[in-house]
Amino acid sequence: MSLRSLTLACCSLTALALPVCAAAPHAAAATHHHSSGSKSAQAPASGAQPEPDDMIVAVVNSIPLTKRDVDNRGKLFALSTGLPVSDDLMARLRPQIIRQMIDEKLRTQEILSRHINIAPEQIAAAIGNIEKRNGMPAGTLRNHLAKDGVSLTTLIDQLRVQIGWIQVLRQELGPRSRVSAGDIAQRQAALKREEGRTEYEISEIFVKVDDPRHAEEELAFTNTVIDELRKGAPFPIVAAQFSQSQTALDGGSMGWVQEDELDPSVVDIVRRMPVGIGAVSNPITVPGGFLIVTLNGKRVVGKEIGHMVDIRQAFVAFDTPLDPQHVTPQQEAALQKAMHISQTTHSCPEMEAANRGEGEKRPSNPGELPLERLNPQMQSVLAELPIGQVSRPMVSREGIDLLMVCSKSEKNFSNRSPSEIADQLMNERVEQAARQLDSDLHRRAMIDLRVKLKGA
Repeated sequence: MSLRSLTLACCSLTALALPVCAAAPHAAAATHHHSSGSKSAQAPASGAQPEPDDMIVAVVNSIPLTKRDVDNRGKLFALSTGLPVSDDLMARLRPQIIRQMIDEKLRTQEILSRHINIAPEQIAAAIGNIEKRNGMPAGTLRNHLAKDGVSLTTLIDQLRVQIGWIQVLRQELGPRSRVSAGDIAQRQAALKREEGRTEYEISEIFVKVDDPRHAEEELAFTNTVIDELRKGAPFPIVAAQFSQSQTALDGGSMGWVQEDELDPSVVDIVRRMPVGIGAVSNPITVPGGFLIVTLNGKRVVGKEIGHMVDIRQAFVAFDTPLDPQHVTPQQEAALQKAMHISQTTHSCPEMEAANRGEGEKRPSNPGELPLERLNPQMQSVLAELPIGQVSRPMVSREGIDLLMVCSKSEKNFSNRSPSEIADQLMNERVEQAARQLDSDLHRRAMIDLRVKLKGA
């Protein structure tokens, strides 16, 4: 079967460059970090000369981690969120970046010890996916990152670790990587008994705390992340880069969970949170660290009636990104073509033919979509669109999209399909395996920190 947590792991990586955004400012000097079993030295005193880029901030089992490595990762974060990031913010993020990169060093060493090879084709495919998701021509991501002061190697290193870690987890799970029909039936029976209870669709960012007696730095980092989320940083991208839960592989999504699956302190928060408006919680203290959550949905088990729409689309692409102040002749011609399609197309097969005539730059048949779970703009377009009628042209930087509804139907969304149940069961197993393996790697590691960290 397809393992959602494993096969979607690269979602976090393709999300890294979702916004095409402005350059991030250079990061400031390295500050603090902590890790069990490590040695520490004082950081340079205030007023000292700036540390060189090749300054070693930590040595992980004899492998150095430099200030340049950490600053490049910070720039990549700035680029991926699309937010202006100040030197002060980068100084507050840097301790957690160091923690994350120490974890990655340990994971890399585990990947190598298992003789897992990441083929160049896998890296190239992941980079190509990033470019495709951003509407970028193939092969242009390197220049895009360089323009913003980020080496492509920084992204490749992160891609390599996450792709390799997927394979490590597959090995760890072994026979448990298969969810049996009996497992699914058992969970279905349990859900049946839960009808009438409330469940929540939640996304999370988990910040691990190694020593609860000295959690000031982790709490400060958690508050910094919350500030950036409330300024508009995309939750899935931040979760993908900084959450230390395995749900980071799926942009922080926990899927649908019931109250007895959550820590009581989380239940207390989500009961009072508004639904689906991007509200972000304050730090929630849970076993092992701090949690940030956002509530995407809320429903009663067995009673969530929604609507499915089966649609077709035709996409007329622009040769160059649209600048509304300087519309090119090709873009004007594209609009005329889109208007012609709108006026002469009256069925879903004709819509598919029109899209094929434009090179099928986007899929003719996106499949059935849950209307209530689409973004508000798409809902407004599709909810009142009569079957067999072309929508108004929807213009973006990349081109013009036309939609047609082929059918509408009702669906009880609370009835989880066997594949959805299998995904949830596998997510739980992957999370448990990942946490145990990460803990084992830290316990066996020799980590020599060259910066002073609170609690170290």
